[in-house]
Amino acid sequence: MPSPATPVAFVLKGYPRLSETFIAQEILALEQRGVPITIFSLRHPTDTKTHAMHENIRAPVNYLPEYVRDDPMRVLRGWIVARQMPGYSRALRIWLRDLRRDPTSNRMRRFAQALVLAREMDEKIRHIHAHFLHTPGSVARYTAILCGLPWSFSAHAKDIWTTPEWELREKLSDCAWSVSCTAAGTDYLNKLGSQQQMSPVELVYHGLDLTRFPVPPMPSGRDGATPDNAVRLISVGRAVVKKGFDTLLRALALLPKDLHWRLQHLGGGPELAALKALGQNLGLAQHITWCGPVDQATIISALRESDLFALACRVGPDGDRDGIPNVLLEAQSQDLACVTSNLSAIPEFIIDGETGLLCPPDDAQAFAAALTHLIQDPKRRAEMGRRGRIRLENHFQMQHTIDALAERFNTGGKTSTCA
Repeated sequence: MPSPATPVAFVLKGYPRLSETFIAQEILALEQRGVPITIFSLRHPTDTKTHAMHENIRAPVNYLPEYVRDDPMRVLRGWIVARQMPGYSRALRIWLRDLRRDPTSNRMRRFAQALVLAREMDEKIRHIHAHFLHTPGSVARYTAILCGLPWSFSAHAKDIWTTPEWELREKLSDCAWSVSCTAAGTDYLNKLGSQQQMSPVELVYHGLDLTRFPVPPMPSGRDGATPDNAVRLISVGRAVVKKGFDTLLRALALLPKDLHWRLQHLGGGPELAALKALGQNLGLAQHITWCGPVDQATIISALRESDLFALACRVGPDGDRDGIPNVLLEAQSQDLACVTSNLSAIPEFIIDGETGLLCPPDDAQAFAAALTHLIQDPKRRAEMGRRGRIRLENHFQMQHTIDALAERFNTGGKTSTCA
């Protein structure tokens, strides 16, 4: 395992990404603790904007060919070099076994990216770390076996709940160490690996770097009784099925007609056009502002001007779900009470009736009732927001949670190997 002077390769699905502030925050914090990082991204960025913290990250960024057709000669050169490596036979055998169980072009692409990474990675790198256990985890694993290096991973949400159990078990038994950002995800992975010789997955919450967030503003006291006192609701997240924005819209349509409110949504995503159409059909268009993808500074500014945060998370058809959405932490950094779902790991952070209200997923009526209650009771939502900020400060500050990772990279696992 690397010493403080030895660089680590971080394998990411895409970089930089507006929706993955937790990864950028972690990389920056680890660099500040003496961990030299080199980033290998499986995809080029698609966002047109970045966060300010991306400018402060010093790690060099290397982009692997997303598809073999993008640079076949680069893949060929990787294969020519990799097949001379001592771990090539084992890596090829494992990949072929994986391919039989998952005969997809994505599986073939993962091995091609690993061949390129194995050839192009600086020989000073002595450890490989993947953010997300699915695609990045596969590329990191194949590369580590090729090069005879240890590898580790940070598991989050989609990668835990949509990856086949056979694949999770084999990666758990093959890595040097691993962490997950929720107790729900950690428990699930540890149960899967309980019959194997493996180090337990460790719980490491993302936390929030509160030094990047201003002191919360004073509560507005708006109660929605008149148009001039309209309560300002806010929701942040990519427009994808698991975020449940359609449930939120249907809940808003159920609010009392004499209740005055406005909703601001921040985020891009493939479902955005459909959500706008749904809002129009429900007669809500005049109440909603769709801001599209924005940077974190814009999100913080919008949170400070809002009264109540709402996010109706659900489990998607493919099993995908959130862990603890980072936007909940960001909202409570500004003393905002949250109305959200009692799903997955969300109750690990939001305490129902104390720092927010939790509703069953896909239950628009329950969500509408919770929103109505807190819109009409500014004193209670202010108290919830205050308690949420205190809980964030005491248990979910990044300065507390990042130490476990920094210790892993700087001192842990020196004798571990995945070869």
